[in-house]
Amino acid sequence: MYLVKRLLTLASHHVGTMIFACVGIIGAAVLNLVTPALLRAFTASIEDIDTLTTKTLIVYASVLLIAYLARALCRAISLGVAHIAAWRFVGELTLKLYDKLEQLSLRYYQDKQTGDLMSRLGNDARQFELLLAHSIPDLSSNLLVVIGVCIMLFTINIRLALITMIPVPIIIFASVMYGKKVAPMFRINSRVYGELSGVLQDNITGMKEIKAFGCEESEHNKMRHNCRYYAKVNIRANLANAVFTPGIELLTSVGTILVLLFGGMLVLDGKMRISDIVGFIMYLSLFYTPLAVLARLAEDLQSTAASAQRVFELLDSTPEITELPDAKPLSDLVPAVRGQVAFDRVTFHYHKEEPLLDQISFTAEPGQMTALVGPTGVGKTTIISLIERFWDPISGAVKIDGQDIRGLTFSSLRSQISMVLQDVFLFNGTIAENIAYGISGDDGAEYASLTDKNGALHVDGVSIPLSATVHSDETADRILSSSVKEIDMDAVIEAAKIAHAHEFIMNMPNGYQTMIGERGVRLSGGQKQRIAIARAVLRKSPILILDEATSAVDNETEAEIQAAIESLAGTRTVIVIAHRLSTVMRADKIIVLEKGRIVEEGRHEELLAQNGLYAKLCSVQAKSAVIGSRE
Repeated sequence: MYLVKRLLTLASHHVGTMIFACVGIIGAAVLNLVTPALLRAFTASIEDIDTLTTKTLIVYASVLLIAYLARALCRAISLGVAHIAAWRFVGELTLKLYDKLEQLSLRYYQDKQTGDLMSRLGNDARQFELLLAHSIPDLSSNLLVVIGVCIMLFTINIRLALITMIPVPIIIFASVMYGKKVAPMFRINSRVYGELSGVLQDNITGMKEIKAFGCEESEHNKMRHNCRYYAKVNIRANLANAVFTPGIELLTSVGTILVLLFGGMLVLDGKMRISDIVGFIMYLSLFYTPLAVLARLAEDLQSTAASAQRVFELLDSTPEITELPDAKPLSDLVPAVRGQVAFDRVTFHYHKEEPLLDQISFTAEPGQMTALVGPTGVGKTTIISLIERFWDPISGAVKIDGQDIRGLTFSSLRSQISMVLQDVFLFNGTIAENIAYGISGDDGAEYASLTDKNGALHVDGVSIPLSATVHSDETADRILSSSVKEIDMDAVIEAAKIAHAHEFIMNMPNGYQTMIGERGVRLSGGQKQRIAIARAVLRKSPILILDEATSAVDNETEAEIQAAIESLAGTRTVIVIAHRLSTVMRADKIIVLEKGRIVEEGRHEELLAQNGLYAKLCSVQAKSAVIGSRE
């Protein structure tokens, strides 16, 4: 009940809509009580044949018809309005859960499956529609009906009403025991469904690897085990329900039999009229049915409570990295951001027993390229994560233009940084949308006026196919509503040219409007990285970070991209991580890391002259290149 109460608190701003739904619920409940009384009076009038007229029949029939119509209208209002409130709340809750995921630090995701998180946002959040649109209205209406029917039954005949109450304590006891025994089953169901969703998500994402390594059979067996287990826990819960529900129905049937037996005796003894017994039985059907519904609601509430527990577990998670209450935009502290990045004696570890960075200090100057090199696992990528404040140092400080980044707002900090990661992530959209991702729509100029009557875009004398190559109205609407209104195509094309992506983009079926599929599945690794570089270039932030940005391109393309990056180095702070040292040879400063510490620092020629770790790494790569060329 605590979980349900908390849910209702979250939905409190829908109270007006829910009150309107309650009006329909109360109206339907009252009319449920009125119709048996009308039938009772109708039956009483039929008993007296001498006074019965056609007009009386028509009047009773008309009143009954109006009552039934009014009841149907009230039910329609209660159900319709309750569903409006419920689905609005589900949408709001799903967004709140998503916002929470955005706020949580990266450590939260280290032991979480994407499928399980998707299950919480989708399946678990959706369970609250059951609570708001069904359970609460049903609970309210059926409680009203049970109370009202009790009053009517005792009004008609006290002794018969007492006989009616005989199964009630058993029904209540059975419902309580059902709740205690079945509640854990539904919690297990939600958890197992989340685990199954996680396995499905992993397998769908990794289908290429499954096929490449011939693991179809083993993954099939794993899925079979998970599906069978999921079926088993659901069968167990539903078997409990299969015993409980018919049992309640049996008890209500016994109550009806008792009423018929004793009521019939009372009629034979002349102590009850036939109209009274008819009315009593009509009310009796209204009495036991709500009791059975209330018992079923216990199942719904247990299911909702299980989902609520998983939802609140996510909502109650605390971000490890938070924005300080007094955080300020960088522009308030530094009117003209230059992009100087400084590490001041930074120490960091993910786990205490595994130290990673130890007293790291260096400065990446504006207008220069700073390269981070060293063996795998020495913390190069972690340094990048610290700059973005995905993590905070254990000690020391990371500063931009002399300002500790912990005192900055997240938005102002990350707006100064463009990143190209080794594992490029592209969204399921067009090439133009992916390049323009990360820039404000307000900063982009509309380019609809640049298109000709056939929908082709003309930039620098080049005709780029847009709507003319779109094969469905739905896709055309999507392009016109997003790309055309928000993307400055001149800037997109210029960025693509700098990243040496323009040529291959123009060779795609629909040019810049080619849909690239989920995670850019229709592109090669090198193409994805060049689009990611174009995306970073277009953002025009003072700090540009490239983490193995040229790892998936050939030597010729790497040289072209490197030339483009070098042309940007005079206007930006460029920080590069690269295992292929040919990428960093022209860097203004090369920082060599080993075992979490800076062991060498200088230009390429200076480090070679020191004959240390950097020289050794260069020698190893040179030998590998020679062997590769021979092969």
